[in-house]
Amino acid sequence: MPTPPKKLRKQYHNEKYPEIVLRFEDGHEIKVPKGSVKSFDAWAGERIKILAVWDHTSGEREKVDTMLAEQFTDEGK
Repeated sequence: MPTPPKKLRKQYHNEKYPEIVLRFEDGHEIKVPKGSVKSFDAWAGERIKILAVWDHTSGEREKVDTMLAEQFTDEGK
């Protein structure tokens, strides 16, 4: 039986975009307004899409990047 992936505590700091949405593989999302830091739990090896929201009225999102959970900053650093 395979070993389950390790749970990680990470954070994302949005300095550049009006709002960022972190979209996880299971479909849940975390919104990070400009100038904010959000902490989150993720599984090792999980791919997280980083989407920029420029205009809240349009509903459009621009894909900025896709990162593995390990690539985010550890919480508290």
